[in-house]
Formats: sequence, structure tokens, C-alpha cells
Amino acid sequence: MRIISGIYKGRTIHPPKNLPVRPTTDFAKESLFNILNNYIDFEGLKVLDLFCGTGNITYEFASRGSVSITSVDNNYHCCEFVKKTIAALKMQQVKVVKSDVFSFLNKIVDSYNLIFADPPYNLEPEKFNAIHELVFRNNLLKPGGWLIIEHGERIDFSKYQYFIEHRKYGNVNFSFFYTESY
Repeated sequence: MRIISGIYKGRTIHPPKNLPVRPTTDFAKESLFNILNNYIDFEGLKVLDLFCGTGNITYEFASRGSVSITSVDNNYHCCEFVKKTIAALKMQQVKVVKSDVFSFLNKIVDSYNLIFADPPYNLEPEKFNAIHELVFRNNLLKPGGWLIIEHGERIDFSKYQYFIEHRKYGNVNFSFFYTESY
């Protein structure tokens, strides 16, 4: 796993093999950030990375100048790995939270410019739907904010409110949601 752009470009991250994760492939991650480059100025962004796993997406946002990244995962070992990595890279703008994502989304009162969610692909479809519902019902996006959900091919968000685009890269699917205001 490598950081593809920004001040940490080219840094390779070596997560332990025993983490229960499926990191976003470098190809899909690079494609995702190429899309975002056309719409977003990363500097100054406040980002929420849900189901952060190895921190793959977190590191990319931090490397590109996002000022605040909150990374959430319910796995202790994933959280500890991300904490060690951000300490080694001196990414002081990253905060790691060990929590169930759905509980976290129900209790936070903050808002973000961009929320990225990469739940396990075998998660029940209603849980994927709950991510969308909780983000928008709880007004977790700032005006002009983005929600991006990574998912497998069995999930279809095309009829959901604020949906704007779907992209597929191999087995990786991204659904993009954007709102100017609520």
C-alpha cells in the first residue's frame, strides 16, 4: 500500500497481515482521487473516514493537506496500527476513534466537507443504506459536502437522494453523493 500524492507521495505503508481488512486497491484509490481533484481543494478539508481499516484513505487526505481527518473503526488492532502510522508520519491532523460506525454517526454533532465510508462488502444491504440515512438525517455534511461510499456490485444507490455518480474499478464501486445545502 502506498501514498500516491502529496507531501508523503511514494511512502509505502506495510500493515500487518492479520488485520481483518480489504484495503482499497491502489488503482481504485488513484482513480478516486483523480476524480476528486476535479472538484475539491484538499487543503483545508475536514474529512471523516468511516471503517478506516488500515488508514489507506486517511493517509491520502492527510498527505494532500486536509486539516482535520477523523478515522473511525471498531477494530482495536486497526485503530492501533493507524495511530502508530500517523505518529511515525507526524500526521497531527488525524484523530483515530475506536467505535462502531453506526453508533458514532448517531452521536456526533460535527459536520464535514467529505465523508468516505468503506464498509465490509458483506455487510447487510440495510447497513449500507443506514450510512446514507444517518449522514443526511444528522446533517453531517457541510454545504457543498461529499459522501462517498465504497461497495461491492450488489449495492445500488442510484435512486438515493443526493446521488450524483457511480464509478466501477474492477471489484471496487464508488457511489458519490453531493449536496449544496439541505
